[in-house]
Amino acid sequence: MDKINVTDNAFLRQFETEVQGELAKIEYAQQERKIFLTKLVVPKEKCPNDFSDAFIKEVLSIIAERNISMMPTSPEIVRFIRKNKRYRSMLPIGVRI
Repeated sequence: MDKINVTDNAFLRQFETEVQGELAKIEYAQQERKIFLTKLVVPKEKCPNDFSDAFIKEVLSIIAERNISMMPTSPEIVRFIRKNKRYRSMLPIGVRI
């Protein structure tokens, strides 16, 4: 899969990307040095099977660059973190998934 161009729409508090004319997004809430990933919205019929994982990886790389902790509350993102243990280091201290 090609690199996904993700933008942070701070006004709507969501990371966004366009896929075949549709908007895919990860909604978030931010508190101090933590970002809560609350909802993943992907147009299933227009996205390839591996799109969600690639989109989540790209968002997590943006969060890592900002050097803040990430707390996934979306079930899809929690499943992704469980499958990809290397991202667990981004969780707040004491939080286990």
